[in-house]
Amino acid sequence: MTDLVLERREGPIAILTLNRPDKLNALNYAMVDRLMARLDDAETDDSVRAVVLTGAGHRAFSAGGDIPDFTGSIREGTDSAMHNFVRRGQGMTTRIESFPKPIIAAVNGIAFGGGCEITEACALSVASDRARFAKPEIAIGIPPTFGGTQRLPRLAGRKRALELLLTGDEFTPHDAFTLGLVNKVVPHDRLMPTAFAMAHRILRHSPLATARILYAVTRGLNAPIDEGLRIEGEQFARMSQTGDVLEGLGAWMDRRAPHYLGR
Repeated sequence: MTDLVLERREGPIAILTLNRPDKLNALNYAMVDRLMARLDDAETDDSVRAVVLTGAGHRAFSAGGDIPDFTGSIREGTDSAMHNFVRRGQGMTTRIESFPKPIIAAVNGIAFGGGCEITEACALSVASDRARFAKPEIAIGIPPTFGGTQRLPRLAGRKRALELLLTGDEFTPHDAFTLGLVNKVVPHDRLMPTAFAMAHRILRHSPLATARILYAVTRGLNAPIDEGLRIEGEQFARMSQTGDVLEGLGAWMDRRAPHYLGR
């Protein structure tokens, strides 16, 4: 049976690949569940320091939610649609957004609907110059359901997000960069090397500090500034007596490269 989310390793980097290329890597329920299981494994494996998420084939990162899957749930009624479709998809993007290790989306092609929402949720994103984005849910009579009405306005601003959400129009990777949806746009053959290079720039630093920064930004972004500052202080307190802090300070004073052990 075909594995819906492939995994391979490049040292401390886990590469997860959405693997339904014949369906443009559409997110059926089984794929979402498999991705969640892969993320669980990556979180508990101390040898994994970062994740790169991409799509199989040459055409798509992910074309979004699998329409036959969620159409069946909608026909069963609101309770089924909410449980099987909406909560599953929102759970996936929330898991990605709150993951304690950096997840970098390597957007290799079409990123429509749920594929765009995954990109929004990842800590960092790199897009191929062949990538294409869209928020087309309105064309089938529904709003985005995996967090797109919430994360895109936070990234792009209310008016620019609403234009994309209300028209469903396709937009380019360079538009995605301008909107703050991706960090870089690169030639297609440089996509994975660029994602790996970005990961390695992060891996120079303490994994504990990386996790604390990810937590503080994710939790603080939607909070009032005073609450965000409290979250920031709590994350500093969690770090302040760790070996990584003492190693980082000692390395700086000794003018040497630090050797972090993650404790």
